[in-house]
This record gives sequence, structure tokens and C-alpha cells, in this order.
Amino acid sequence: MARTVAERSDVLPVLAEVFREHGYEGASLSLISTATGLGKGSLYHFFPGGKAEMADTVLVEIDGWFETNVFRPLREADDPAAAVAAMFATVADYFRSGRRVCLVGALSLSDARDRFAGRLRDYFARWVEDLAGALARAGHAPETAGALAEEAVGGIQGAVVLARALDRTEVFERIVTGLRERCLARP
Repeated sequence: MARTVAERSDVLPVLAEVFREHGYEGASLSLISTATGLGKGSLYHFFPGGKAEMADTVLVEIDGWFETNVFRPLREADDPAAAVAAMFATVADYFRSGRRVCLVGALSLSDARDRFAGRLRDYFARWVEDLAGALARAGHAPETAGALAEEAVGGIQGAVVLARALDRTEVFERIVTGLRERCLARP
């Protein structure tokens, strides 16, 4: 039975989970319709560009969340070490200690990568850049802060994959704790 949705933003969390669970290619309009409770006509009303617009809108929503909760605090914090520590806690919560797929990472590895390449590249580049800036302000040498930021972001992404594959959240938590300790160690 179709449900009433006041705004397209109401359906974004459900769309995100459909794309996380089935990938872009596997997220058929039929699956999306079933998950959202909206008929195809209603989906096209909210997203005239179809599935591509749905995925792009979800990516914009995720990007906005990360900008507010991760990127901006890393860039603007008066205490950069505290911002780095908070980043690790925030992403552990966001990825539910490895139980939640990173949709941006999943799309980066899929055949849909080229369709969303700019948005995917920008997300990861800003994360690395903002983390590197915070690490440098926290005392890491500028020439090593970038490499450490790449290691941390890549390690978080890898921890999500490994924890999901092994179905062991403690793997995610152990890897992220180790990365956090490396980033917060006195340079």
C-alpha cells in the first residue's frame, strides 16, 4: 500500500538503505518502490531524473551530513586534536561500528563510479584534506599529515568492509582505535 510522503527528503533515508543493501545497479525501481511504499509515479514525481537523481540526492544528503559533523569540525575547531578524536567517534557511530556500509565507498567500487565520479572524489578528497589540516594544526609535520590522513580515511573504509565481511564489529573497533591512536600520538 502506498503511503503519503510530504517531501522527497522524507524518503532519502530509505533510499540510502536500498542503495547500501543492493548497490546502485541492483536497486531496481521495483525494490525502491517496495522499500519506500511509493508507487513509481510518486517516485518520478519526487525524482524526475529517476534512479540516478535518487542516488545523487542521497549522496548530497550524506555529503551535507559529513560536512556538518566531520569536515567542518576538522577545519574549524580551536582544538584540532579534539576534533580528530571526535571524528573517529562520529564515524564509528555513523558506520555503526562496521555494521553499516559506506554508500560513498560502495559506489566508488561499483560500475556506477563514473556516473558519480566528481561527487565521490570530492567527498574523499575533502575528508583527507580536512583531516590532514587538523593533523598538521595538532602538531604533525605537514609533509606527513597528508599521508596519515589518507591512511586513516582508507583504514576506516577498509575496516567497514572487513568488519562486514567477517560479521565482527570488534574488527572495526580495533582498527579504528589503532588509527585514532596513531593520529593522536604526539608527533
